[in-house]
Amino acid sequence: MNFIFLGPPGAGKGTLASQVAEEYKIPQISTGDIFRENIKNGTELGKKVKAIMDAGGLVGDDVVLEIVEDRLKKDDCKNGFILDGFPRTIPQAEAFEKLGIDVKVVNFEVDNDLIIARLSNRRVCKNCKANYNVKFLPPKVEGVCDKCGGGLFTREDDKIESITHRLEVYRKETEPLIGFYRKLNKMTDIDSARDSQEVLVDFRKMFPAK
Repeated sequence: MNFIFLGPPGAGKGTLASQVAEEYKIPQISTGDIFRENIKNGTELGKKVKAIMDAGGLVGDDVVLEIVEDRLKKDDCKNGFILDGFPRTIPQAEAFEKLGIDVKVVNFEVDNDLIIARLSNRRVCKNCKANYNVKFLPPKVEGVCDKCGGGLFTREDDKIESITHRLEVYRKETEPLIGFYRKLNKMTDIDSARDSQEVLVDFRKMFPAK
């Protein structure tokens, strides 16, 4: 099965994507990861993206689509994939539709107050990058990682000003995709304001593994 996960930052897309990827044996794909991989490996696409980024420009929709299309041709996508973070805009979604790939779109529903609570209380280990939440999933010892004993910190993009800006960008650029996919009858809503295991149970019911 092929999936597109839609939802604002902090909606739980990444958490569910990693769970589904492991259980359904399909890759979780983000455009950011693809960019970094291509740049690291020095591919033609990677060189193109690096040149644009080095010049301070934004990677255009045509290049993003080219990179995604190339990634989906890899062997690990034969049984399906999860696109997390693509498409971000209507033009990207329209271009992707022209590829004729059958996808199921999952819309993560959660209100702004919970998003802000999730992200502003998130703490990340400096060493192993493990994630905690001082409100919902605190470490055993305040400021210390349970797994490796490293110090915990707040990422710059998890500060209130940054969260507010990220949500504004999402509402303006990406939220219109919900209406776009509803018209195509490809949209399924999921309540992601709950514990991640509850969300996973619902997902299994909606999309039973083959």
